[in-house]
Amino acid sequence: MSPLITPADLAGLDGAAILDVRWKLGGPPGIEEYRQGHIPGSVFCDLNADLAAPAGPGGRHPLPEAGDFQAAMRRLGVSGSRPVVVYDGADSTASARAWWTLRYFGHPDVRVLDGGLRAWTGEGRPVTADAPQPPPGDFTARPGGMPVLDADGAAALAADGVLLDARAAERYRGEAEPIDPVAGHVPGAVSAPTGENVDPAGRFHLPEFLRERFNTLGAVPGLEVGAYCGSGVTAAHQVLALEVAGIPAALYVGSWSNWVADPSRPVATG
Repeated sequence: MSPLITPADLAGLDGAAILDVRWKLGGPPGIEEYRQGHIPGSVFCDLNADLAAPAGPGGRHPLPEAGDFQAAMRRLGVSGSRPVVVYDGADSTASARAWWTLRYFGHPDVRVLDGGLRAWTGEGRPVTADAPQPPPGDFTARPGGMPVLDADGAAALAADGVLLDARAAERYRGEAEPIDPVAGHVPGAVSAPTGENVDPAGRFHLPEFLRERFNTLGAVPGLEVGAYCGSGVTAAHQVLALEVAGIPAALYVGSWSNWVADPSRPVATG
């Protein structure tokens, strides 16, 4: 089953928990957009509070503890026995983090609304400002459903497999770093900006297109593949795009913000 869902298929899907995961680095908070209008029946999922632990040496968006994530998902009405659909404004950058985290903690049926709210409203489908109060869910968080990398694993994969850097090319090259204290990339990593995974409307390119893109970057059968970004958000988008292409990949959740927390780790530029 594809990890993506169209607006038409979502409109015909009964019984799903729908999570609005709109989020922008540096704000404004996504809850403000949610309150202005959202897909009927959807509840707001806060990326910082619900999909990550507090920032620290593990990175700016480390994995939440299983118990914390389970409590958050139950509060949002998520159950293990019914599907979950996640969406954001358009390009799935934030909703991919929700998709990946739910999958990592063992939910079997999670899909991302391709093109997000923009695709939904672009088809003339309704939005509402009414916030539902879903009954508590019964989701049980069981870690290990998706492969992960730590810093040592990322370094090894950059040397022996394919480690994709999902950030903008200028951040990869070390020409600009607006967030983290050190500019550059993991030595041996390959630049693969996530913006190239989607079309101008924010929808993912076709699987064949994505497969060719990643094959060109070295992600070919027989090699292990992983992805990282600044803090593990856009890298989840990369893992989602790789899944659409039929290529399994691991996520370095701590990403660059964890890598540079240890000054002994090497940094490459250019």
